[in-house]
Amino acid sequence: MLEPDDHTPILILTGPPGVGKTTTAGVVAERSARAVHLESDAFFHFIRSGYVEPWKTESHKQNQIVMRIVAQAASGYAQAGYFTVIDGIVTPGWLFEPLRDALHDAGHGVAYAVLRAPLSVCIARARDRKRGPLEDLDVVKQLWHSFSDLGDLERSAINLDSESPEAIAEILEKRMADGSLLV
Repeated sequence: MLEPDDHTPILILTGPPGVGKTTTAGVVAERSARAVHLESDAFFHFIRSGYVEPWKTESHKQNQIVMRIVAQAASGYAQAGYFTVIDGIVTPGWLFEPLRDALHDAGHGVAYAVLRAPLSVCIARARDRKRGPLEDLDVVKQLWHSFSDLGDLERSAINLDSESPEAIAEILEKRMADGSLLV
């Protein structure tokens, strides 16, 4: 169990659609004494007009704005003493950097964990959901590929096979404790 203190980093838990981010983030938060599970994807749905799907090239400015707002919300919870888990499709190069930078600017440490499962697993899970724009399998494939080569962030990857959310939560707790997810 993670006990939050003033030095506990905010955890960004990400990966492609269908990898198990939201379920795992809930488990991680529930295992902590005081925790918040902040679903960053929901912040995009607050936009009622002028919305652009975040995986489209023309969404870059919108994405930066939304990630700064997510960072402000996460920062507020963390400053109030909650271990904060941000879950969402936070891809390097598009969403990660603005979120990380805003959290650092607010004085927070940041841990970044990328869950990765085989494409076939992610597609099967996305297909089973049948809700929202991510039922488009081409988008699922595009987003899956955006996490396949993390470059300097490769150490943040957690490659999965059939682990349960509880087992993944244990891996995350160990990696948070040893500092290997800090960015």
